[in-house]
Amino acid sequence: MKKMAIHELTNNPNLSGQVRLIDNITYAAVDGEPIKMTILAPWTQRFPQKYTTTPRPLIVFVQGSSWRLPHLGEEIPQLVQFVKKGYVVATVQHRNSLDGHPFPAFLQDVKTAIRFLRAHAQKYAIDPDRVALWGTSSGANAAMLAGLTGDDPAYETADYADQSDRVNAVISCFAPMDVEDTFAQSQNVPGSDLLQFCLFGSDTSKWNQVKAEMSPLKHVQSGKQYPAFLLFHGDADQIVPYHQMEEMYNALTKVGAKVEAYRVKGANHERDFWSQAIYDTVAEFLAPIEHPTVKDN
Repeated sequence: MKKMAIHELTNNPNLSGQVRLIDNITYAAVDGEPIKMTILAPWTQRFPQKYTTTPRPLIVFVQGSSWRLPHLGEEIPQLVQFVKKGYVVATVQHRNSLDGHPFPAFLQDVKTAIRFLRAHAQKYAIDPDRVALWGTSSGANAAMLAGLTGDDPAYETADYADQSDRVNAVISCFAPMDVEDTFAQSQNVPGSDLLQFCLFGSDTSKWNQVKAEMSPLKHVQSGKQYPAFLLFHGDADQIVPYHQMEEMYNALTKVGAKVEAYRVKGANHERDFWSQAIYDTVAEFLAPIEHPTVKDN
């Protein structure tokens, strides 16, 4: 009889490298409708009686959705690597403009999500003093606006009013920086007319005013303290013109803000934009807010 060959591996008593997905978290509700997020955290966070998880810096991620309801799971497979690097990551939804929630509803929701996470920092092993906001497309528009209007009462709700919505850093991927210019580019895209009525309201005479308020480029002011910004944009983007990133970079540089910008050669909107080089650049940019060491024991 052939001898059984049983191999052996050692156990993982510190749960090192293991990631926990906490989904279906309601962080706010409007007219009884929940607004949700998903959190990626270290596996040790599941067993607080046995393990002490050192508070980690937080990345709040807003998926692009044309200002509709974001899909929470779109980037989760890629975001797991940031949990393994020492972060907690939360992907957040916001209200759908097509359901009767015009601007600034989506911006208010993203800010509320940041305040919710600060209010529950201990529960989710978050360091509330180290928060980065990352968005793609319309989600990046929200991230840029939130970063430029930290603790602005014009965009606050009553939820978690004792918490701040300021962030330390903002990462923007192919964001609409000038909303009027973006919709001029996409006027032949099916559904763009309906989307504008939903976002800007039924009174078309006020559209230009709302578009300006919704444009990060129009919010940059001298004499203000801003977080650090990291901007990415494909130079073959067919949805949001590449020149908007250059204009935003110049505007932020002019007022003395810390900003880095990357042109992604040949990249269209979302599709062929992503690569490991993008994620590595984000990790390097975020290094100043990352703990030197993260120990889960």
